[in-house]
Amino acid sequence: MTERKQNQSDDGLAVEESKPKLKQPALFRVILLNDDYTPMEFVVQVLESFFKMDREKATRVMLHVHTRGVGVCGVFTRDVAETKITQVNDYARSNQHPLLCTMEQI
Repeated sequence: MTERKQNQSDDGLAVEESKPKLKQPALFRVILLNDDYTPMEFVVQVLESFFKMDREKATRVMLHVHTRGVGVCGVFTRDVAETKITQVNDYARSNQHPLLCTMEQI
């Protein structure tokens, strides 16, 4: 017969370590608001630069914002959404445009 080590317990229970359940992070829509002063080409440039859209998609989103007043630029986690909003708003201000980006939780 084999010998058991002294500190080994043999009470017949299998113990599985519990792992904490992870929640998916909350998602936020980044929204671009229309204004009467920012040139359409500037809005397209912003969408291409900060949201990695191709020219066609950026133009579609820009026209949607222009005709409906608001448009979705993308869906991101809170940190990414806040960063993109800050980048867009700062870039617009530095170019003397009133373009405004906000976010809403999904």
